[in-house]
Amino acid sequence: MKISKKSITVPMLAAAMLFGCTNDNVAPGNEVNPVEIPASVSNGTTSFAFDFIHALQKTQSAEENLFVSPLSLHMALGMLLNGAEKETADEIQKALKMDAVALADLNAAYKTLINDLPVADSKVSLGLANSVWYRNDFSVENDFQSVLKNSFESEVTGLPFDDAAKDRINKWASDKTNGKIPTVLDQIQPQQVMFLLNALYFKGDWQTRFDAGKTQDTPFRLENGQSKNVKMMFAESDFKVGSGSNYDAVRLPYANGQFNMTLLIPKGQHTVDAVLNDITGEGWTKLNSGMAERGITVGLPRFTFKYSAKLNGTLDAMGIKRAFVEGNAQLNKINKVAQLYVDFVKQDAYLGIDEKGTEAAAVTTIGVGLTSAGPESPRFICDRPFGLIISESTSNTILFMGRIKNPESK
Repeated sequence: MKISKKSITVPMLAAAMLFGCTNDNVAPGNEVNPVEIPASVSNGTTSFAFDFIHALQKTQSAEENLFVSPLSLHMALGMLLNGAEKETADEIQKALKMDAVALADLNAAYKTLINDLPVADSKVSLGLANSVWYRNDFSVENDFQSVLKNSFESEVTGLPFDDAAKDRINKWASDKTNGKIPTVLDQIQPQQVMFLLNALYFKGDWQTRFDAGKTQDTPFRLENGQSKNVKMMFAESDFKVGSGSNYDAVRLPYANGQFNMTLLIPKGQHTVDAVLNDITGEGWTKLNSGMAERGITVGLPRFTFKYSAKLNGTLDAMGIKRAFVEGNAQLNKINKVAQLYVDFVKQDAYLGIDEKGTEAAAVTTIGVGLTSAGPESPRFICDRPFGLIISESTSNTILFMGRIKNPESK
């Protein structure tokens, strides 16, 4: 049976980076390589992206910026999925929108993304990397290590979990994001025996650059009615535009056009929260198919910011529940006997936008903990001189008593 495939470059990357010209333009070239994965995987990852942002908005402060990578989270959870069994695996697979996709096919799609995304556009820098770090006195199943190495091209490293290990893991994250995310772990807790990391890095120049000479201080209206000045960049060119019921959309291509940023601009009194909450995977597909090129002026603030979020509550709301429950997480494909659970899932992200282009990075970290077997029973060892008493319990009559300083074993 022929597997239906589709290019994921526009829907997945725009969703993965989440949204987002002098006439000194980047000339389009022919150095592009379409990235193709099964349609079932592409459609599922797109739906997951919007499920993720919908759930995230409910768990984060309404006043703060959000910037996350659904792709990075999806792939990190994909690694975890390969270590899960039974109901835990079912919950993760369903939340990933992959419940109709065989695990082997999903792993093959991940491998395609890891190999093909970085070379999709020769004028865009993109890195996608995975790593697994485990405490060196903790045993990891060979099959789990094998699938991580083969399908995810992951580094798998055992270390004593000390400060040096923490520094090494942080250095890996920094190296894979061009220094934009230097720290993902502040400390390693005693119960943590493994970390699964995915790093995604993107740097691309606009196909039509903004003219730095036209950048000017411009009022930016806040939702509370106040305003502040921002450095607003302006460009006049032909861009693809579209709209939904409560927003207008503009697509800004990078380099050879293999990657794009799509801006979603609320209409009237609608808020960006409402806009994002209303868009689904199907809505995103409809938007992209209906966009048309027009000559317009685009204004986009120049800015940089960093974002970090713990995602336990977000993922719980998306249906991944059992993995977080100590003693009940069913992660036995990582270790057949240890009672493992997901201690935390977090994502650190960076976004920088200027007249030349965009630099973005994200690292998703999954911490796997080992369930404590409970407090150790108190130990009373007679390994030094000791006393003894023999008595009758009801009358409390002492029958014998003494001390033993030098017992002689028979």
